[in-house]
Amino acid sequence: MSYGAVRAVADMSLGIAAGLTVLSGPSGSGKSTLLRVLSLVERPSAGEVYVRDRPTSGLSWKELRSLRRKEIAVVFQNPADNLIGHLTVGENLRAAGATDLSLLEQLGLGDSATWRIGALSGGQQQRLAFGCALARGASVVVADEPTSQLDVRSADLVLETLRTLPVPAVVASHDPRLVELADLCVPLVAS
Repeated sequence: MSYGAVRAVADMSLGIAAGLTVLSGPSGSGKSTLLRVLSLVERPSAGEVYVRDRPTSGLSWKELRSLRRKEIAVVFQNPADNLIGHLTVGENLRAAGATDLSLLEQLGLGDSATWRIGALSGGQQQRLAFGCALARGASVVVADEPTSQLDVRSADLVLETLRTLPVPAVVASHDPRLVELADLCVPLVAS
């Protein structure tokens, strides 16, 4: 992938399977760019992205958006960016497709269904974001620095959530605990 004269990611082949894949590396190494390409938000300037063995380069932006909605859940770095602020916790899960709210227990959010998003800590918001990703029925979760804006305790709860996701997850992170937790770690270097 190139931005003018800058090559953000080059000569890479990566298959995403079950478990947690962590893209690690310093700032400027291409982690976020690679996540945007993998989540079909950006097209690669060369090469191909496959989703369920289907090439995506020939798809229109509308087809890409539809495929992304069905298959890929993106969890943003800033917890509040993942949720609809004027809805309650339960309404956010239902808007994502949850038919019941039992997922709240798994996320450690227990009796918070009627709470407004602003009443949640950053860690609680990030765990709810992962819950919404699961409620959508996505085949893979993509997350950019999901622990970077959290205190250690909240980050630990998000790490536990990532460890137990029932679908593959691809995460860009500087957090050494995430690297340690990974089933596959892909180190990227700045050029």
